[in-house]
Formats: sequence, C-alpha cells, structure tokens
Amino acid sequence: MKKDALLVSNQEYQEIIRTNQTAVFALTREIGKAMAARGAGNVIMISSMAAHYGLPKVIGYTAAKAAIEGMTRALAVEWAPHGIRVNCIAPGFIATAMSSKAFEGDPERKKRALARTPLGKLGEPSDVANAALFLASIQAKYITGIVLPVDGGNSIGF
Repeated sequence: MKKDALLVSNQEYQEIIRTNQTAVFALTREIGKAMAARGAGNVIMISSMAAHYGLPKVIGYTAAKAAIEGMTRALAVEWAPHGIRVNCIAPGFIATAMSSKAFEGDPERKKRALARTPLGKLGEPSDVANAALFLASIQAKYITGIVLPVDGGNSIGF
C-alpha cells in the first residue's frame, strides 16, 4: 500500500515490518539452526531496489528491505564459521503481476523506469531465479554477504 509517510500509523508500519523483515528473520534463524548443526548451508534473501532508492510512499517496505540487506551482511559474518553462506538478491523492475499493476495505472512511471535501465526492458522472473541458482551453486562457494542487484543496470543508470 502506497501512503505518505506522514499518514502511516505505527500499527501499519509495524505490520509491514512484521511481514517483510521480522518473518524473514524468524524463518532464517530457524533454518540457520539446522544448517549450523550440520556445518553447512546457504541462505539467499530477497531484498528490493527500494532499499537503494528514496522511493516515496513506501516507508515501511523500504525500511524492511534495507534491514534484510543489513541482516544478510551480519549473518554472513556470524554464520561463516558454521559453514553457512548468506547472500541477497535485490531485484529491480521485473515483469510480474505486482509490477504490471503498478505500471498499468502509471505509464509515465514505466517510461521513467525503463529510461534509467540500461538494458531498456523489464527483467523476467527467471532472471532472479538464475541469480539464485548461481548463488546456491558450487560456483559461488567463495561468495558470502553480498547484495546482488538483478536490475538490468537500473541501479547504475541515469
């Protein structure tokens, strides 16, 4: 839900944080226990480019996703001695039902998003899946604590 931060109640804010950050922590902590017991594991968090930009009217979501990225780094350091790698993917504009809904009512927004995306198109869900497959693979065995943008270059575009 998009809403001016001045109008977001504490209850609304906490609900967004509970859904997008606290629940992720609780689940990750529990699977982390099992991974630590076996001495190996791989966690892949999902953030959002919202954590990197000053997006208006989504203060709770932006804060939660920024917390996911901080959690990624902290857990990567803490859990490395247990053989657990922790990484994060920050998707950009991906062609999903959520982005379709956001862009349908605001074609100018879609135009702006694509204009600052060097690859000039929306990503596909498979682009995010392929990044996750890489991070979960043996090819990424020496990678931990990173936030990987999957955004067609949007985070570096202008």
